[in-house]
Amino acid sequence: MKIRAPERADLERAAEAERLKVSPADIDGALVLLPGLFAGIEALLPPDAPAAPVGRAVRERPLAEPDPCNAVVRRCHVVESARGPLAGKRIGLKDNISVAGVPLTCGSRFFDGFVPERDATVVRRILDAGGEIVAILNMEDLALTARGDNSAFGPVTNPHDPTRLAGGSSGGSAAALFSDDVDLTVGGDQGGSIRIPASWCGVVGLKPTHGLVPYTGIVGIEPTIDHAGPLARTVAGAALLLEVLAGADGDDPRQLRLPPLPRYTETRATRLDGMRVGVVREGFGLAVSEPDVDEAVRAAIGELGALGAAVRQVSVPQHPLATGMLVPITIEGAAQWLAGNAAGYHLAGYHDVAMIRAIRDARRRRLDAIPPNLTLMLLAARLLAEQHGGEVYARAQNRRSELRAAYDAVLAVVDVLVMPTTPMKAAVAGPPQDGLGLIAGSSDVIANTAAFDVTGHPALSVPCRTSGALPIGMMLVGRHFDEATLLRVASAYEQRRG
Repeated sequence: MKIRAPERADLERAAEAERLKVSPADIDGALVLLPGLFAGIEALLPPDAPAAPVGRAVRERPLAEPDPCNAVVRRCHVVESARGPLAGKRIGLKDNISVAGVPLTCGSRFFDGFVPERDATVVRRILDAGGEIVAILNMEDLALTARGDNSAFGPVTNPHDPTRLAGGSSGGSAAALFSDDVDLTVGGDQGGSIRIPASWCGVVGLKPTHGLVPYTGIVGIEPTIDHAGPLARTVAGAALLLEVLAGADGDDPRQLRLPPLPRYTETRATRLDGMRVGVVREGFGLAVSEPDVDEAVRAAIGELGALGAAVRQVSVPQHPLATGMLVPITIEGAAQWLAGNAAGYHLAGYHDVAMIRAIRDARRRRLDAIPPNLTLMLLAARLLAEQHGGEVYARAQNRRSELRAAYDAVLAVVDVLVMPTTPMKAAVAGPPQDGLGLIAGSSDVIANTAAFDVTGHPALSVPCRTSGALPIGMMLVGRHFDEATLLRVASAYEQRRG
């Protein structure tokens, strides 16, 4: 890349923007110093891009195949091996996961025209395991809403009722599992975006412990809440895909130190004797709860008891505070992400130069493509920064340890926590909403899920009942890096339900 040496007008403009008092002598000194400094930096930078991949077929919209839920953004054919644990499996990816040579749009016009140059780590692992990537899946615009009705490609509708929504932001990753040509999918979760569509569509969705699945090469919102994980028709499918995806990456700063990982495919169980299940009182009876959802989950908890689990009620008084903690982290974090072109300042690991360039260009040319809810968030972030200079964000981050400790305390006396995934069934589809409507609608949906993006605990949604033909999800929450226990409980329950 070429770094242009500054002219006097450039330095004067930069000083004004940063509100720096500079003298003519300061400008003269900079004009002497900076050309050589910039040339030295430029000489150390690596080449721009790796070689383009070959043999990767992509088909853009309109698509010939039936897609009644509008779950698919584009079809593709990316496969490298016929051997491995995913051999013969067709995988769909949320539209924020980089596949080299395949356009990435993040459900938004903001990313229009961006083609990644390098595979995300999860993509590399899928291909090495013999999986075939066949579809890029619809999602909420920049992953910032939770109902499924805010994509530049149109809403993702519910496979059980086309007048209802699939949930978001990974709506396509759940709805695509009802087609005949997708076996497993990968979604992302910053407030519930894997578990919400899993619950509303009636599939299994797992948000792993923060950092267990590498996020390298995936468009995020804020590194401290970014998660990626599997969705599947069955618990066994989710366990298989998690086993391929999980593990240290070396390029992802979200991963600190991972413990030895189990074989998730060996977690199948038929009984739960000795398992201690805690029913979180604060997860039921919310102002937005639908009675049939609470009733269905309580009935499912009774079945866990019938499988041998010791069930008791527990209380986490801080649970209702979680959404309030997540909001400033998301608002200010997303604003900084956008302002810094997702460069990931202050973080080690791999930095996706092509993605940084794409966001930089989009900010210059397509600010009108920013969704209305993000516009409100950016205004809020600007006001918070002007008044408090990052203090609000810092205080919210500092409270995370309080919430984490509250769940850890109850997880010291039980093995698994349980509550409804969402307090309500799938929402009715409607006309496009303004920014306020998008934010308010999502706030209700994430009432139970948001906590575990703040604390980083693993959380799994498993279908438990239907009401009026609409699925209801039960959420299981476990200790950090104890996905195996969640899969074991979900497996036993799934087999009992048939």
